Amino acid sequence: MSYKRLTPSIFISQGKAVKWFDDSTVVSEDVIGLAKQYCERGADELIVFDLSNSDEEHDESIDLLKKISRVISIPMIAGGNIRRMEDVKKILYAGAKRALLNFSKRVSIDLIEEVSKRFGKERIAVSLNDFDALFKQQHLIEEYSTEIVFMHRLDLNSVMNVTEIPCVVLTDTMEQSEILRILKCDGVKGVSGMFVSRPEMDFSAFKEICAKEGIQMTSFESLMDFSEFKLNSDGLIPVIVQDYKTNEVLMMAYMNEEAFDNTVKTGRMTYYSRSRQCLWVKGETSGHFQYVKGISVDCDKDTLLAKVDQVGAACHTGNRSCFYTPIVGNDYDAKNPLQVFETVYSTIVDRRQNPKEGSYTNYLFEKGIDKILKKVGEEATEIVIAAKNPNPEEIKYEICDFLYHAMVLMVERGVTWEDITNELAER
Repeated sequence: MSYKRLTPSIFISQGKAVKWFDDSTVVSEDVIGLAKQYCERGADELIVFDLSNSDEEHDESIDLLKKISRVISIPMIAGGNIRRMEDVKKILYAGAKRALLNFSKRVSIDLIEEVSKRFGKERIAVSLNDFDALFKQQHLIEEYSTEIVFMHRLDLNSVMNVTEIPCVVLTDTMEQSEILRILKCDGVKGVSGMFVSRPEMDFSAFKEICAKEGIQMTSFESLMDFSEFKLNSDGLIPVIVQDYKTNEVLMMAYMNEEAFDNTVKTGRMTYYSRSRQCLWVKGETSGHFQYVKGISVDCDKDTLLAKVDQVGAACHTGNRSCFYTPIVGNDYDAKNPLQVFETVYSTIVDRRQNPKEGSYTNYLFEKGIDKILKKVGEEATEIVIAAKNPNPEEIKYEICDFLYHAMVLMVERGVTWEDITNELAER
């Protein structure tokens, strides 16, 4: 049995979340907050539709996509107002896992081969309004995309008999029984639309209802029972928490069986507080949730290692890690690539905020974006020239120059190294 997903949808119109394609009733004026709320309540994926008509409003929606991608830890699919390859590029670069092409529009049908070859078919999804659209364009859809968002639930069986591409059903039904029927269909990957997009939707509770109906929802499953762990005298097991991207140790806490079960069930780190004698979900008060990426047990089965996607700071002091006070030696690695990049980037940010007389960095910022772009282009050319030289020192020097100017451009445009590493990780 395949795993199913609950995928709320957000329709963006004039910077606000509205109810439906043809219903401009405002659901929330805070699009970013709504997306974050869905993520925190247990949604598995998010679909965002840009309902803009103008290029200016489209760019505002792209900016919202970027901000959404920074506050959620679930995949995002986005579409709407796509008329050229550049629009697909903007959507993917904003943080979407897939760009959604509307196959009720001829321009999308004409674009799919080009964008699929440029960005990869795994980055492309298509939306369909009826069975005929699938039948007519089946070859294109199967060759150049990896997901269908289907908007006509009455033709589900027909769709499943024609294609093996996973399908998310977007529906306006508010009937729970109908949602369960859809999820039980073979080939349906998930369900979206009005029912699962309610701001008050409790995804974890609904997944329990699905489980009772025999629907296997996307979730974690422990390969070991809690009883197999070696607990301390208080019946707890210590948990070391590590950033899944950087391997930075963030904190240490304890779990009892209930905390462990809740962590596995919800995908959010839950601990047992020895001082308060109760469970606590990390981030429930601060918003600094820890989303589970993986949990391992050590060789003695008496300590857990949790790799997480940390939102904000792990420490109650506001520090990223609880282990921020050195007492012996210095663990800073001056040659760690990301630390070097972050240090140089921070210096560039500081120069912009606190100008220094005679600073070349400040000179670039004063001259503006055209000067910065000119230097980036010049340094890229220098790399090409240096690469023809057999002396490797020359190309190292030119690459360093290029990276510095690229970081000036990043600061100018508000792009961080976290944005870059997130994008690379997605690819």
